[in-house]
Amino acid sequence: MPNRLSGVLSPVITPFTDTLMPDAARLINQCQWLLSQNVGLAVFGTNSEANSMSVGEKIELLDRLVESGIDTNRMMPGTGCCASTDTVDLTAHAVKLGCAGTLMLPPFYYKGVSDDGIYANFADVIERVGSSDLRIYLYHIPPIAQVGFTPELIERLITDYPDTIVGIKDSSGDWDNTQAMLDRRWDNFRIFVGSESFLLENMRNGGAGCISATANVNPAAIDHLYEHWQADNADVIQQKLDDIRDAVMAYPMIAALKATVAEFSGDNAWRKVRAPLVSLSRNESSTLSESLRGQGFEMPGLT
Repeated sequence: MPNRLSGVLSPVITPFTDTLMPDAARLINQCQWLLSQNVGLAVFGTNSEANSMSVGEKIELLDRLVESGIDTNRMMPGTGCCASTDTVDLTAHAVKLGCAGTLMLPPFYYKGVSDDGIYANFADVIERVGSSDLRIYLYHIPPIAQVGFTPELIERLITDYPDTIVGIKDSSGDWDNTQAMLDRRWDNFRIFVGSESFLLENMRNGGAGCISATANVNPAAIDHLYEHWQADNADVIQQKLDDIRDAVMAYPMIAALKATVAEFSGDNAWRKVRAPLVSLSRNESSTLSESLRGQGFEMPGLT
């Protein structure tokens, strides 16, 4: 059975060309840098602008990443779409390429749906993909999707598909929710928090790591806490991570992440976002980078 993922993963920001098409070459370079910082790849996450891309674009990018030699054992692409047929197509392709797991949103357009409805959607996807290699990490982000996973639904999915439903990313921003899941002590079920601000607490309570937007720009430092969460100075390390995250979160997150990569790599092409998002102004970008540098922040090895 393929290993279940743990550690720090990044929902990798997606670069775009001048015509706002996905830029595979830059994405490959960014993924290689993140792997060199010991961070895994949750491509097509929220901060990847995944829901601004078509299934075809994502499949092509996955192909390019694998062709470039990116290690599929470190990949957890986001494959959850509104239409279950799109979810099946993208998920099946990720499994075919050998990705270690998929990060799957529930269908998120219709609100107020029941646990039975969400269960039926996941059961349908699992049956249609039809692969014993499929590993699904649920993506719980109710502040955005407004559709999520109750503990009862998670337990039902784990019970019926124990080798397929293997973990969750909790981006609720509510530690009590994460704690409630951890308290269930589901066997080998990997619980990731959606922000490094909860990483230390998650590790102290038996969690698997984090899948965090700011792992795009601060990967090695976040991984350092994951590796040294039992150290005497772990709380100090956590606070430093929080300070960096707070600086980035003072601006719209995706635009801020891209501006930071542009500033520290010297590659202004990274500033591009797809509408309806808007890039940071040069003044905002400069102020952000000054704030980060004032904290001793750097991105070593980034090109």
